[in-house]
Amino acid sequence: MPPLINYDSAQKLSAFLDEQGLGMQKRFGQNFLINPGARKKLLDALEINRGDAVWEIGPGLGAMTGGLLERGAVVTAFEIDRGFSRVLKGLFYNQEKFRLIEGDVFKTWGTVKEAAPFLLGNLPYNIGAALLADFIEQNRFFTRMVVTLQRETANRMIASPGSKDYSSFSVLCASAYTVTPLAVLKGTSFYPVPKVESQALRLDMRTDMAPGERPIFFRPLVRGLFSSRRKTLRNNLQNFVLSGILHNDALGNKKRVQELCTTVLEASGIGPHERAETLGYEAFITLARTLEDISGRI
Repeated sequence: MPPLINYDSAQKLSAFLDEQGLGMQKRFGQNFLINPGARKKLLDALEINRGDAVWEIGPGLGAMTGGLLERGAVVTAFEIDRGFSRVLKGLFYNQEKFRLIEGDVFKTWGTVKEAAPFLLGNLPYNIGAALLADFIEQNRFFTRMVVTLQRETANRMIASPGSKDYSSFSVLCASAYTVTPLAVLKGTSFYPVPKVESQALRLDMRTDMAPGERPIFFRPLVRGLFSSRRKTLRNNLQNFVLSGILHNDALGNKKRVQELCTTVLEASGIGPHERAETLGYEAFITLARTLEDISGRI
């Protein structure tokens, strides 16, 4: 069993890694949160009760894992680094409420059948957005998530229509969660010190509509309408329909497609010269539902 770890000191963490023959893997985007106040704030924001099941992404050397277990959580941790996994096994080998899933989380999370209502993660900068999008698109939803990401990625998640950071990812997140900023974390809160700032976010699942009940065309439509940001909705919508995604042979004619798109936009109350970056989440839902309804009657 490895010795107890001082998670608050970059110097002590560095010494521990040397003693254990471990190194930081740049390709895994590893940065330890050494700010104890920030760790407590993230754990508090998760608002778990004893016995709650939590997925933890990227536990590293177990600083947050220990905090979760102290609060009585049942933890399933996903760790890609073999060396860190060895340390985690040593630290928590006698904890019945701890389970470690080794390997790439993209390949392993789907193998875990037990649902967990909560997720906590200091997400590597290189996978954060892709992982959250993967959860949503694969209909894996959490009652609450508390995550730390590169601030640039976080800005896209909380962006409002019309802002420079607003994107299809913004709409995708808004379709499933209410996203609330928690704190900006300077580089000195981590070891090693990253070159960019981080942002902690809390994501609460929407209660107005179950995330899995979105119109069937909603997600592909959002991607399609953002594919050429400067084009009008009418043009992007026509290209989306012409791509054949509706699987309707009657829409192989460009004139018919133009007529359909005009009808859909009018019925949705959306101007043809609007752009995707100006529409809120609700407008995309309305547009997808109207397209589904009208195209199904052709």
